Amino acid sequence: MRRAFEIVDHTADVGIVAYGAEVEELFSNAALALFSLITEPESIEGKLRFDVEVSSRDRESLLVEWLNELIYLFDVKHVLFNRFDIEGLTLSDLKATCYGECFDPMKHRLKTGVKAATYHMLRLDRNGDGYRAQIILDI
Repeated sequence: MRRAFEIVDHTADVGIVAYGAEVEELFSNAALALFSLITEPESIEGKLRFDVEVSSRDRESLLVEWLNELIYLFDVKHVLFNRFDIEGLTLSDLKATCYGECFDPMKHRLKTGVKAATYHMLRLDRNGDGYRAQIILDI
């Protein structure tokens, strides 16, 4: 089994490297990496469903917009996610259904406050094994 993601130390921030056999899996794994920084994903139940749509000028920017939309949903609606079904993905548009639940301080332990996904050192590559993306998150 291949790894879904890894967390990488960065000077004042934190980086994630996400992997996927297909680009949809890469976007899903990047989102899972994000929420693994915020809390323990296994503590989240899929009680709520959110449809998320984002657009951007290219696939790299779309990845940043996707993660920032998920951070926004956590910050504003206090929803944690642990499952991401990517239903449509082009070079500039993404449609996904995200599953999770509202933050409960008695159930979920917050680990890291993530402010935003950034463009700093952003990379999205395809190789023989699939896709790999590197994203630096502002904490």
